[in-house]
Amino acid sequence: MTVYVVWTSEPVPEPLPGPWREMHVAAPGLLLVDSEETLSRVYHEMKWSLPDGTALLVTPVAGTPKVKGLAPGTQTWLRERTGK
Repeated sequence: MTVYVVWTSEPVPEPLPGPWREMHVAAPGLLLVDSEETLSRVYHEMKWSLPDGTALLVTPVAGTPKVKGLAPGTQTWLRERTGK
């Protein structure tokens, strides 16, 4: 399983089905997803779910980042999935 950080310039429709087991909304336009799929697959599924022209960034998380001001439970969600 890999945790991916997803940033979009537009709101993401919820719930959003895709090649992930779970999606956590950390802040408007900032999502965390856990998936066994590749970066390319997660990126393209997210891209196809958004309006044309929406900015998008998807990257895997190498460890548990330090966070502040995000939705309650975000740090715990990350720790449970990154093992740190």
